[in-house]
Amino acid sequence: MSDLIDTEGFRANVGIVLIRDGGDVFLGGRSDGRGWQFPQGGVLEDESAEQALYRELREEVGLEPADVEILAATRSWLRYRLPRRYVRRRSTPLCIGQKQRWFLLRMLGAEERLRFDLTNQPEFDSWRWVDYWSPVREVIYFKRNVYARALDELGRQAFPGGPPPRPDWWSEAVLRPPRRSPARRVAVRPATQAAD
Repeated sequence: MSDLIDTEGFRANVGIVLIRDGGDVFLGGRSDGRGWQFPQGGVLEDESAEQALYRELREEVGLEPADVEILAATRSWLRYRLPRRYVRRRSTPLCIGQKQRWFLLRMLGAEERLRFDLTNQPEFDSWRWVDYWSPVREVIYFKRNVYARALDELGRQAFPGGPPPRPDWWSEAVLRPPRRSPARRVAVRPATQAAD
């Protein structure tokens, strides 16, 4: 099976926000040493976003459906573009960014259920619980806007009084998609295979 890349060059992907009682969220330390992020991964052909969610949840952090409860999901795809230096120009079809459906999951199981050794190439080698908004500042710069938008939308759905209070560093600017300079049209072929 291969990942889904649409005609505009965006790879279909799911993002997973694990929250525990008290409101802290799971942040994984990437095993390649390139920072911290939420679990995420591509949607395969003939797979729904929810099926991809549970597959990625197991592959990346070792949790099963019984270990979590879905609290909220974004209503539509949230997109981000990759900076030019991260675009793999020789891949077919060309992937210029990701479109993500985000899910907020309450962790029901014990922390001992977390495992990173279920695949040959683990995504994470460490993890920690952080306050709800911290990941917006800790993730790689080109994902910050989509993290802010996902957490804002998920929080509005999941919490009766709205999402947790925003930190002092917050501004509404983090919710606005970055300005794009006029882009050249990119020819995109049907999906065959894409990298993570």
